[in-house]
Amino acid sequence: MGAMNPRPASSPSSPSSARADANRRRILDVAVTELLRDPDASMDQIARAAGVVRRTVYGHFPSRDALIDAIVERAVEAVETAHAAGRDGIDDPAEAVAGSLLAVWEVADRYRLLLSLSHRSVTMGSIRERLGRVHESGLAMFQRGLDDGTFVTPLPTRALGYVLEGILFAVMEAINDGVVPAEKAGRSAAITFLTAAGLPASQATELVERVAERRATVTG
Repeated sequence: MGAMNPRPASSPSSPSSARADANRRRILDVAVTELLRDPDASMDQIARAAGVVRRTVYGHFPSRDALIDAIVERAVEAVETAHAAGRDGIDDPAEAVAGSLLAVWEVADRYRLLLSLSHRSVTMGSIRERLGRVHESGLAMFQRGLDDGTFVTPLPTRALGYVLEGILFAVMEAINDGVVPAEKAGRSAAITFLTAAGLPASQATELVERVAERRATVTG
């Protein structure tokens, strides 16, 4: 009789694997909350807040940097999805910019801690590199607006992209410092984006308010 095959390890759908995935998701969720509250939160603090032992956290994330890196990856995925959904089916460049930014803000506001951590474990260059697809699709929207006269700027399209990216992170920093109320920041950032791209302020404000109200109706 041939040797019996060893019992296979837990499959991705096994109960133990499902528990591990649930633990990992919970740790990431709690870590975002704790790090937003205290950017210096330790692995021990995060473990206690998540209701797991320290060993469990280190089992998923061997270091604090690894945990932050996983948060960055999750944030990038969420931003990419929101950016695409916010402009889906919209032809007008200015409206597409407003829709995509408002959609991104709904998820990006949760990850404002990335700005605080950018001078620690995560560099701004690293964040920019990971958001490459969002950056390129955003530039394409602005280029369409420049081509049809919606936007007017003396800057090359790529330079405009850097300016607008800087506005986004500056608004996040202003929220962290208590200068801008979080509940108003999304619309304010979108209006600032559009005016920086050459849209008249009154037109940008009306457009953002209209898009925001429509999004609230659809998502609410």
